[in-house]
Amino acid sequence: MKKLLFVLALVPLMSFGQKTDVKNVILMVGDGMGLSQLSSIYYFNDNKEPNFSRFKNIGLMNTSSAKQKITDSAAGATAFATGQKSYNGAISVDTLEKDLQTIIEIIQDKGVKSGLVATSSITHATPACFYSHAVSRNLAEDIAKDLVKSGVDFFAGGGLKYFNKRADGIDMYRELIKKGFELDTTLLNPLKKLNKQKRYGYLMAENGLKSKLEGRDDFLLDATELALSYLQDSDEGFFLMVEGSQIDWEGHAHNGKGIIEEVKDFDKAVGAALDFAEIDGETLVIVTADHETGGFALAPTAKDSSWQYNDIHPTFYKGADDPAMSYAAHTTTLIPVLAYGPGSELFQGFYQNNDIFHKIMQATNWNITEIRQNTNPDAQQHIYKEKR
Repeated sequence: MKKLLFVLALVPLMSFGQKTDVKNVILMVGDGMGLSQLSSIYYFNDNKEPNFSRFKNIGLMNTSSAKQKITDSAAGATAFATGQKSYNGAISVDTLEKDLQTIIEIIQDKGVKSGLVATSSITHATPACFYSHAVSRNLAEDIAKDLVKSGVDFFAGGGLKYFNKRADGIDMYRELIKKGFELDTTLLNPLKKLNKQKRYGYLMAENGLKSKLEGRDDFLLDATELALSYLQDSDEGFFLMVEGSQIDWEGHAHNGKGIIEEVKDFDKAVGAALDFAEIDGETLVIVTADHETGGFALAPTAKDSSWQYNDIHPTFYKGADDPAMSYAAHTTTLIPVLAYGPGSELFQGFYQNNDIFHKIMQATNWNITEIRQNTNPDAQQHIYKEKR
């Protein structure tokens, strides 16, 4: 009995000093991917089991921004990157337009490497929020400047024109090279061995990349694999954000086939992340979306009678204001969150989108022991203290 009491007395001390098992975090964002978009791959994937099925810990999150019930990608990614909700269009600034510290800014001085992959421009709303601060997502050239100044180690996407064909005439492409980036605009080889002492950037299109229907290759999968190959050599771990950007774009266009192909493409990249995490054992993988786009639905085909649902086809809900018009914008439906690896149990249940950031911080040793609110209730700016 004395031995048992002694062991029980040690448990709190052991738990307090125990280091987390999470060394790396991969956050994968299917922009515009609501539950229906995610579901589509289960019916249009040639009977192949999606990689989404490999997740066991699943939650749902509310995506509303600080001032709007329906978020945009900028406010959604600001919540992910900083742990704070802001207004639509904000790039990691609060509701008073003050800079918010991003997850990459938190980890860059700790030896933790970072990477960003997107099928949009790398200056687009979602990737931008992890390294930039801007009062509007439309300030792409200003956002490009912030990438040059940032601590990002690896990036891959489009947006070349915001670096070398700028209105201000500044050659930000050359500035990236001065900052130690090895750049490529023609070829991304997932098998290339990258030097961990260097930084790498791939700008593979003037703006966004081609859609899958337009013939885009396996860029998202290849870039994810290349990023993981490079980042895994970090002694202190890494953070990687991968965005399937164009699920959203096809939703805005009300292109059901396009949505399905983009989700299938995103699922391949998810598979690469899970394969890495399974072998590594210290990697947390999170798959979610910033919002749903288009009111996408999987409904009976027109030939089916009322109660004989023998077939389905991708369609869209009708707008309330005009039944003849389909709704082509974002919606406020709850968004699924899938998590795998150590710390994944934290992502079960219902919560807000900015909780993604806090759950990542809870799972890792990356910074936070104390969070207190700014006395200004409108700003709601979090102040983080170093772990001691």
